[in-house]
Amino acid sequence: MTPVQDAARVPSPDVYRAAALPDAVRVYEVGPRDGLQAEPHIVPTETKIEFCRSLVAAGVTNLELTSFVSPRWVPQLADAEDVMTQVNLPESVRRIVLAPNARGLDRALRSGASEIAVFVSATETFAQKNLGTSVAASLAMAETVVAGSTSAGVPTRGYVSMCFGDPWEGSVDPVRVADVAERLIQMGVGSLSLGDTIGVATPAHIHAVLDAVVERGIAVERIALHLHDTYGQALTNVYAGLTAGVAEFDSSAGGLGRCPYARGATGNLATEDLVWMLDGLGIETGIDLHALSDVSVWLAEQMGRPNTSAVVRALSAARADAIQNNSTLSPTH
Repeated sequence: MTPVQDAARVPSPDVYRAAALPDAVRVYEVGPRDGLQAEPHIVPTETKIEFCRSLVAAGVTNLELTSFVSPRWVPQLADAEDVMTQVNLPESVRRIVLAPNARGLDRALRSGASEIAVFVSATETFAQKNLGTSVAASLAMAETVVAGSTSAGVPTRGYVSMCFGDPWEGSVDPVRVADVAERLIQMGVGSLSLGDTIGVATPAHIHAVLDAVVERGIAVERIALHLHDTYGQALTNVYAGLTAGVAEFDSSAGGLGRCPYARGATGNLATEDLVWMLDGLGIETGIDLHALSDVSVWLAEQMGRPNTSAVVRALSAARADAIQNNSTLSPTH
């Protein structure tokens, strides 16, 4: 990737610290896996590898690279082994992959994953449509993966989808989410990502679900939030999570990705939008916002589509204006 670099001055948020917020946050980048998995046209392996390397160069250290699912189900990620063996990232980068079953786990471990993610649902209908099985059966399958990963000395992360609403079942009782979360912790996952898969949550709803999970004895430090921006609430919900002590948030560069099984679910929270807000709050992420924006601009060009991140669009416009103004003011020779 050739970054879109220039000497033009582009904006950054003014920093104002708010009381009782974390000093640092882990930005968990899902673009290469969750962002690309539902793309209708196959993205070349070389582009995926460059995407991952460029994200790391911009400061991303928590990176979900791919998924070891059957190519029949997710043809976009059929090159999982090639991506993992060729990407050659530093050992300091948290290299996470999704493994849905024992066969996927074996492939993931042989490919050098440093962490394994398992995926379950808080609702029965979504479990059937997405996993082809029940909540109980999906938990049993996840337990097999977690046990195998633990035996190999590799940590695991548990995804829980449909924690705040389901397009078929409607409202989701926070107690149901807590039940599934507790089961994942009991089987040995190190951390949990609670997903607002269709983007319907609001701040007090975030607190209600977090409270229900924490009441089961699960430390908030082990909880992440995976928020979609369907109704424009993702950043507001991030702030709600911050006030509750959450310090890990899933996001996707350029807002890439959606849930292919959930009607009306738009893209993930854009990493650039998240980092802009965190930068303004004085919360450390380790990510260079402008370098990350360059990555998203490049990827959008590769995929032939506009970028959905509000911050990327604003920064690009500000940069273009600054270049134009400098050109207008420059003397001619």
